[in-house]
Amino acid sequence: MTFNWDSKKEWLEADGLGGFASGTAAGIRTRRYHALLLTATTPPTGRVLLVNGLDAWVETPAGSFALSSQAYPPDVAHPDGARRIEAFEAEPWPRWRFRLEDGTEIEHDLFVRNGAPVIVLSWRFRSRQRGVRLSVRPFLSGRDYHALHHQNPHFRFEPKARDGRLVWRPYPDLPGIVVLSNGEYAHQPDWYRNFLYEEERARGLDFTEDLASPGIFRWDLSRGEAVLILAAEGQESATLPQGASAEACAKSLRDAERRRRRFASRLHRAADAYLVRRGTGKTIVAGYPWFTDWGRDTFIALRGLCLSTGRLAEAQQILLEWAGAVSEGMLPNRFPDRGDAAEFNSVDASLWYVVAVHDFLRTMEAEERKVSARDRKTLQEATQAILTGYSRGTRYGIRLDDDGLLAAGEPGVQLTWMDAKVGDWVVTARIGKPVEVEALWLNALWVGSRFSESWKRLFARGSQAFARFWNEAGGYLYDVIDPDHKSGTADPAFRPNQIFAVGGLPISLLENDRARRVVEAVEARLWTPLGLRSLAPGEPGYTPHYEGGVRQRDGSYHQGTVWPWLIGPFVEAWARVRGGTRQAKREARVKFLDPMLRHLDEAGLGHISEIADADPPHTPRGCPFQAWSVGEALRLVEVVLAETRDKTR
Repeated sequence: MTFNWDSKKEWLEADGLGGFASGTAAGIRTRRYHALLLTATTPPTGRVLLVNGLDAWVETPAGSFALSSQAYPPDVAHPDGARRIEAFEAEPWPRWRFRLEDGTEIEHDLFVRNGAPVIVLSWRFRSRQRGVRLSVRPFLSGRDYHALHHQNPHFRFEPKARDGRLVWRPYPDLPGIVVLSNGEYAHQPDWYRNFLYEEERARGLDFTEDLASPGIFRWDLSRGEAVLILAAEGQESATLPQGASAEACAKSLRDAERRRRRFASRLHRAADAYLVRRGTGKTIVAGYPWFTDWGRDTFIALRGLCLSTGRLAEAQQILLEWAGAVSEGMLPNRFPDRGDAAEFNSVDASLWYVVAVHDFLRTMEAEERKVSARDRKTLQEATQAILTGYSRGTRYGIRLDDDGLLAAGEPGVQLTWMDAKVGDWVVTARIGKPVEVEALWLNALWVGSRFSESWKRLFARGSQAFARFWNEAGGYLYDVIDPDHKSGTADPAFRPNQIFAVGGLPISLLENDRARRVVEAVEARLWTPLGLRSLAPGEPGYTPHYEGGVRQRDGSYHQGTVWPWLIGPFVEAWARVRGGTRQAKREARVKFLDPMLRHLDEAGLGHISEIADADPPHTPRGCPFQAWSVGEALRLVEVVLAETRDKTR
């Protein structure tokens, strides 16, 4: 059968360590990252994919019926299980209902246990029948999650039996795959070739893979629920006690997860997926399926994921974990997967950290919760080290200029959040004094002045110089002044970065008419139902769609592409210039927040995407599960648009 590729809805189950399971509502894997067991060997990095998927079919007196589908070239789905899906639900975890041609109804669900790389799969009748057997053939690999797997003579098909479980170790340097089931296993090793991943093909990447299948698990469904539990060896002992049956383990894990997943909303549930362990502390995964933890993303997302949801202890752990990473005033932009040296190519990550520290301490005070003197000192010293390092000058030409603003950048390095780079081509270099960097710098000085009087004078000088960003003829702010360090010049490109002068940060740098004109201009030229465009239509370089190969996509990443996370600072600015009244907040919820929340059912189910096309219909692109997109939506719901925080009644 030819498969209809219209189904783009994806589900995610995260394990709290940086590993996860993911797939599509149609049950067909369309990405190299879609998997049933993907574990982080050095949480949250070192991710390896162990179990990619499975084929499942049911035999009844009326015949054999597939419950699964795989994609193969050229755009063919086989077998035809996807057409038997009658319903799909993503909450509290993925659940499918199948209706077979003879009227048999079967329910299949799966979930990941938080805190361990363990996934529980089950199949059951919706109404009891006799003479129905289920067969499941798992597909294994054992590869880096960015790579693809191909047939080779080194794969080890033979399992070892241990304590009532089967353990596969496909390759000697990877974790084993522990399987516990209440079915019967028949060893029938084989290679399945040329699985096709449509999303990889669309991204201009290699897109076919071979997977190994060691054998088949079988159950008589008339005897009860079929259970198949998959786990990464070495981390399963706490959740799969020795001697416990598959049914008992599944019930215990299901009950525990059902209790844990009592979240206030779908956004709160989504937020939980990004909070993971790093060492003995906590961090935030920037997005699934391919990002790990990034400095800038962590500090932006933390305000929504943690502070607005009351997860203050986790916020404190994250901020303390990163405090020790300050180097020459800078925090790493990311920790690489393979344990290499941390990368510091970010001018704004450290400044976002200062803002996050401020918001954390303010939230703790509002909640009348104490921060120990030692921890407060650690956070304040990290803030002081950042401001001092930037003032003295640090990597990549980042230095305090005579006007009190930051100069930053050198050829070949991408320093701002608009950080796309293809080979030696930095797409939006923005060398000089980018507007949002100066807004962050002045906010950081304002925060620092609350700890130390020494920053007040510098804040006043920089605030006065910020007036140079005003473009009177256009009624908005320049994107960069002194571009390429050429004093007295300005880049007039109309970008969303100017919104941070009015919203998204503790203090606004514009007031009255200028603030309102900026907000109105941004709304008119950049706002879409999924966030703000990164460049206004009509500007040189504007690209309406994010698609094609790596160079084409990265070249359009910040050239019009919509970024949902920017909805947070924009809506905050929009409400601010209207006095933060109850009426303004209600209008903002209907006009801006509601369209964003409808996206929870469009791509990554229950989550918000990383990006979207600049032109209608604003097709979601990039990561379907993005931390700062979810975080800023939560911050709007719980803080910015919360009516209990009205300035006027």
